[in-house]
Amino acid sequence: MDLQQRIATASRLAHIAPFHVMELAKQAAELERAGRHIVHMGIGEPDFTAAEPVVRAAEAAMRRGVTQYTGALGIPALREAIAGYYRTAYGIDVPARRVIVTAGASGALLLACAVLVEIGAEVLMPDPSYPCNRHFVAAFDGAARMIPSGPAERFQLTAAQVETNWGERTRGVLLASPSNPTGTSILPDELRRILTAVRERQGFAILDEIYQGLSYDAPPVSALSLDDQVVTVNSFSKYFNMTGWRLGWLVVPDALVDAFEKVAQNLFICASAVAQHAALACFTPEAMAIYDARKAEFHRRRDAIVPALEALGFRVPVKPDGAFYVYADCRGVNHAAAGDADRLTQAMLQEAGVVLVPGQDFGAHTASDYIRVSYATSMENIELAMERLGKLFAA
Repeated sequence: MDLQQRIATASRLAHIAPFHVMELAKQAAELERAGRHIVHMGIGEPDFTAAEPVVRAAEAAMRRGVTQYTGALGIPALREAIAGYYRTAYGIDVPARRVIVTAGASGALLLACAVLVEIGAEVLMPDPSYPCNRHFVAAFDGAARMIPSGPAERFQLTAAQVETNWGERTRGVLLASPSNPTGTSILPDELRRILTAVRERQGFAILDEIYQGLSYDAPPVSALSLDDQVVTVNSFSKYFNMTGWRLGWLVVPDALVDAFEKVAQNLFICASAVAQHAALACFTPEAMAIYDARKAEFHRRRDAIVPALEALGFRVPVKPDGAFYVYADCRGVNHAAAGDADRLTQAMLQEAGVVLVPGQDFGAHTASDYIRVSYATSMENIELAMERLGKLFAA
C-alpha cells in the first residue's frame, strides 16, 4: 500500500472549505492557455505594484546585506514609522512598542488567533466575511459563529447582534472594516457600541483594517481611536501595493506584547528583513503622493463600476465606501442562472471571459444571490468586462 494513503490528516481540515476564487482562477488560466482572453475581476490584488521608492529601498537594503533575521517584533525603525503613520493618518498616538511587524496580514491574524482563541472558543463574525478568517479561528481549535448580515446592517456585525448572539462559549469578535467581500465599513458610532458590548463581556475584539487606507467617502476611523484594548491588523499589501512582499502588522494592547512576541518567535521567527527595510520608504512624501494618486484612481473606478453593474441588472444595495470590491445582488440580471451565483459566475467565465466570484466563498447567508466584483484592475478592463457582460445578458 502506498505510504501516503496510510497517513491521516487532522480532523480540522474537514472545516476548511475550498476557496472558489482560486478554483475560478485556475479555470481562467486553462482558458488563457487555450487562447482565450480573460478579464480578471476575481482576486483582490491591486493592479499597481510596489512604488518606485520602495523598490529602490529594497535594492539598497540587499546591497547593504541586511538580509538576516530581525527581532520577532520587527525592526525598530519600521515599528516607529508605523506608529508615526497612525499619528499622521488617524491623529492617534500608538506607542511603537505595541506595533508588531508580521509576515503579512494573514500572519497577523494567525498570531492573534494563536494568542486569543482558546480551544472550543466561539468567535462571532458577520456572514458574509473573508473566508480565511473563520479558518484562522479553526486552525487553533476555535469555532467561528457566522451571524447573517444583510444590507440593513451594511453586511457588518452590529452591537445588537453581538449582544443577542454572545453565548457561554463566546470569547470575542473578528471583524473587518472596510470589509472583503463587500467594501463596506462599520460606521464609527456602531463600532464604538460593538467594542463596548465586547468589553462588557470581557471578550476580545480583532479588527482587520487592511483596507482602511482605501476609504473614499469619509476619513477612516481606526478602532484604536475608540478602544486601546482592541487588536488591529493592517498590511502593506492593499493601500501600499506590496502583496507579494508578505508584510503586515498588528497593534496590540500593551499587556499582550510579550505574549505575541513569544508566539511570533516560535511560529515565524520574523517577517522578511528585506521587505521590512523596503517598507520604510512607504512613509516618505514621494511614496505617499503615489499612494494618494492610486487611491484616487480606485475611487474613480468605484464610481464607474457601480452604475455600470446596475445598468446590467445587478443591484448594489449598499454602495461600497472602501477597498476595491462591490457585493452585487445577481437576481435581477437577464440570464437563466440569475439567482444562482455559482452557475452565473461559471457562465460569465465560460461564455463572456470575465472572472467574478460567487458569494458562497464568503458564507452561507444569501450566498447564491450575490457575487463579488473586484475593481482592482484598469478602467480599460472594467469597460471591456461590462461590454462583454452586456452582450451576455442581452442574448
